[in-house]
Amino acid sequence: MACIRIKTWLNRFRRQERGSVTVEAIITLPLLIWGVGMTYEFFEVHRYKSTRDKAAYTIADMVSREMLPINATYINNAKTVFDTITNDNGNDALRVTIIKYDEDEDEYSVKWSEVRGPTKLSKLTTADVKDAHATLPAMRDGEELVVVESLSDYPARFDVGFTDGMQVATRVTTIPRFAPQINWSNS
Repeated sequence: MACIRIKTWLNRFRRQERGSVTVEAIITLPLLIWGVGMTYEFFEVHRYKSTRDKAAYTIADMVSREMLPINATYINNAKTVFDTITNDNGNDALRVTIIKYDEDEDEYSVKWSEVRGPTKLSKLTTADVKDAHATLPAMRDGEELVVVESLSDYPARFDVGFTDGMQVATRVTTIPRFAPQINWSNS
């Protein structure tokens, strides 16, 4: 008798549809929230990198137009401009390097390099770029190249699995515009 009552109760439970929306919502809501968070985070990373690209292009353009020697104060102010453009109080680092090409030796050399901000970036040396034909553009003999790089730690808004400890790096190259070379001044 008890077995018949349990069977009847189980059959009735199986046929009832009340509460099915609640069960479906409990199952799908976490996935929906995760999907919205992932979409937001994906586009936020894109915006974060895009802002840094634009700031690096601005700094490269500024440096490429200089006709007077650049000094430490100029680079400090360039970092301030970079931080102002990114406008998020991020932990940004900036490296500005002038690279020269020697056609006879088929080698690149660093004329000067400066780094600003807390970073793992260090000043580039000639040894770092000497044979960097794969990453630097083809240049004429004696031509100079302005390389502006940035490195930033991306602060994730949501923990969706791909943003932990993510670093965003940018690299912009251009040539001097109004003068054949950009010199460094220690004053």
